[in-house]
Amino acid sequence: MKQIKPLALTFETLSTWNLDWFLLTAGDFSTNHFNTMTVGWGSFGTMWTKPYASVVVRPNRYTYEFMEKYDTFTLTQFSPKYKKALALLGAKSGRDGDKIKETNLTPIASHSIASPTFAEASLSIECKKMYFDDFKPENFLDQTIHDRYPLKDYHRIYYGEILEIWKEE
Repeated sequence: MKQIKPLALTFETLSTWNLDWFLLTAGDFSTNHFNTMTVGWGSFGTMWTKPYASVVVRPNRYTYEFMEKYDTFTLTQFSPKYKKALALLGAKSGRDGDKIKETNLTPIASHSIASPTFAEASLSIECKKMYFDDFKPENFLDQTIHDRYPLKDYHRIYYGEILEIWKEE
């Protein structure tokens, strides 16, 4: 993989989130204390003059505990042949067993942060948290958004400064 500058990152943003997905991974690779989940909602941009990635996590997800405890996370993207693995990682909880082992994906150390990335990734984005907030249902201007929360389990949004990006050559 080769390193690219955050400002040089380009791809079809909406289809990448909505159709291709990312793995969100938080924790500490060196202590083998991390978890991952598939995400399809998020964004990239510039905030406070820094390149960022934002992700949302519901409080009932196991990854939420890791996002709260650790100050870094990775977003990884994979070729289409890993779509089944990403579907499994989004459907199963790490609380119930080693779901990563079931996928045959290989967690590896990131270049600059504690949270791991994956050997099979085609894109790895290393982030340090810089802000979070909870979605407030009273602020939903589009009333159909409420349909996404029948259990009232509103997401927490995290903004992470993009520190490094590694892309398959």
